[in-house]
Amino acid sequence: MIRDLPFDTETMLAGLKPWVECESPTYDASAVNRMMDLAARDLAMAGASVERIPGRMGFGDCVRARFPHPDLYAPGVLVMGHLDTVHPMGTLEQLAWRRDGDFCWGPGIQDMKGGNYSALEAVRQLRGAGVETPLPITVLFTSDEEVGSPSTRDLIEAEAARHKYILVPEPANSDGGVVTGRYAIARYNLETRGMPSHAGARLKEGKSAIRGMIRHIDTIENLTTDDCTFSVGVIHGGQWVNCVSSVCTAEALSMAKKQEDLDKGIEQMLALSGTHAGIDFTVERGVTRPVWEPGQPATMALYETARQIAEEIGFEISHGSRGGGSDGNFTGALGMATLDGLGVEGNGLHTLNEHIDVRSLVPRAKMLAGLMEQLA
Repeated sequence: MIRDLPFDTETMLAGLKPWVECESPTYDASAVNRMMDLAARDLAMAGASVERIPGRMGFGDCVRARFPHPDLYAPGVLVMGHLDTVHPMGTLEQLAWRRDGDFCWGPGIQDMKGGNYSALEAVRQLRGAGVETPLPITVLFTSDEEVGSPSTRDLIEAEAARHKYILVPEPANSDGGVVTGRYAIARYNLETRGMPSHAGARLKEGKSAIRGMIRHIDTIENLTTDDCTFSVGVIHGGQWVNCVSSVCTAEALSMAKKQEDLDKGIEQMLALSGTHAGIDFTVERGVTRPVWEPGQPATMALYETARQIAEEIGFEISHGSRGGGSDGNFTGALGMATLDGLGVEGNGLHTLNEHIDVRSLVPRAKMLAGLMEQLA
């Protein structure tokens, strides 16, 4: 049945383009809300009952959409994705929507608007063919995944608890495989405080917070081992070039395959707080994504269903645990049947080369439709 549904690559690209061209960086709540408006309308046009969930903590809104079903509130299938991106407003000037043969570029097209749109198209095709799925289908689009989901984790976990299966159309693995586990991630907020002085007239009287932060960055990144990695990705310091900086802030991230390794890394990071050479250094723990342990029976049974569907469609999918957190960390860590990496194939996510392989749009959407049709 799934193989016969009239999925069409060009039609899908035409529908995806407005999503990609609606820039939605996490920290711009109004921009994210414009993207939620667009998604809500498309979901409603596909037949869903759409609810808007107000954002909090300064982040954008979320959208929950339920598709008609005889047993609407029974534990069903939750499609879970985010519509915020890492790309700031104006990125379209450098990363415009562009199609070149088998590839298509645009901000957020791989992570993860392409996968989200494929999931919507899967439901639309099933409904157009009059297929009644065994379980009700709910879609939840959230607004702050790219910064660790600080304002939506409770919503995600509460909504997921009402469902039997969780499908996450994050980007596919590089070989087209899906994700059946994810590493743990912790974020940290760093701050150094020094002593200001006039950089031209009284340089020696000052203690540079920027210089102090640089020393600590070197220490932090040298903590990296095969078990737990550490990196600093954001730094802000100073206000005037002729003033020795008194405050410098930064953000760091650590990632580990095992929870115990991440917990050890967190202890190492927090232990760095203190005073050195007259400069105070503070480490505060930020949001954390728990380890989603690979090999969980419920997830592996879900993977096997997806593998068989993919085989029937005409392609193969591998599976494995993967770095780079997603909201699947939360549901997987709770032991729920979660399958991640169901989105489109591509490369360059989070860069100005982000693109998808358009040949993957239809097969991935068909796989998602097959899961919706078969899961019971």
